[in-house]
Amino acid sequence: MSTSPAPERLGTRAEGGERRRSRERALGLCYEAETKGLVPAALLEELPVPPEQYAARLVTGVSRQLEAIDRLISAHATGWSVARMPNVDRAILRLAVYELVGEPEVPVAVVIDEAVELAKEYSTEDSGRYVNGVLAAVAAEVRPGREPAI
Repeated sequence: MSTSPAPERLGTRAEGGERRRSRERALGLCYEAETKGLVPAALLEELPVPPEQYAARLVTGVSRQLEAIDRLISAHATGWSVARMPNVDRAILRLAVYELVGEPEVPVAVVIDEAVELAKEYSTEDSGRYVNGVLAAVAAEVRPGREPAI
């Protein structure tokens, strides 16, 4: 049995909705882990029922690459250190940067759009613009030549 799931096909509405729910669940888990002072993957082990497969993959990926993810965010976050960011914004950025780096089958525009929508829903309108700017800069570095088409 493989430890990592096969990449989901992209493009159908149902699959996009499943990924959206998984991102939202992963955001909640990363936020909760931080408020409890845990590494996100440690929180997964405490759950009585595991989250959706893609949500778990995102949380595990953020945990494994947290230092590198925070370095990328710091390099492109004008005016804010990662530590000073609101917890929700930090969690959104970490998840999206992980997707940009660790989930190459997900288009850049999808990663950025989903992160911006989460920021608008769970943080502020200004957070959406800030998340967009940081992620566009990170994407230009980690996926050169694949700029978002939004």
